Amino acid sequence: MTLTKEQILQADDLEIEVVEVPEWGGQVNIRALTGRERDNLEASVTRTNAKGEMIGMNLDNLRARLIAMSMVDDDGRLMFASRAEVLALGGKCGKILNRIFEVAQRLSGITPEDVEKLTKNSNGDLPEDSPTD
Repeated sequence: MTLTKEQILQADDLEIEVVEVPEWGGQVNIRALTGRERDNLEASVTRTNAKGEMIGMNLDNLRARLIAMSMVDDDGRLMFASRAEVLALGGKCGKILNRIFEVAQRLSGITPEDVEKLTKNSNGDLPEDSPTD
């Protein structure tokens, strides 16, 4: 059966997984990213020059950024929306953040191969004439 446009757009396809976080005294809901959210995350990770050429990676607070884009309350609303909240989340234990990050990564289909594609043209060094922000 071929799906209609309406069926596709109405499908509830954003999986949510409950992750136990005993160190925080409970559990959190992690939701798969939408296509747009994933594109935004990938765009925020790559640094380009004025010509649009990739010149490096912006991995600063990456775990907290992905978690903030994925962690929802029981009503499906994002819990960490502001830059300050994401920075504060990044101050939590790295081991715990990594556990949650791996679930968000898996639910959103972000594979090690995807990360490799993003980083293959970048050695992590910025050219001398490139902006640092």
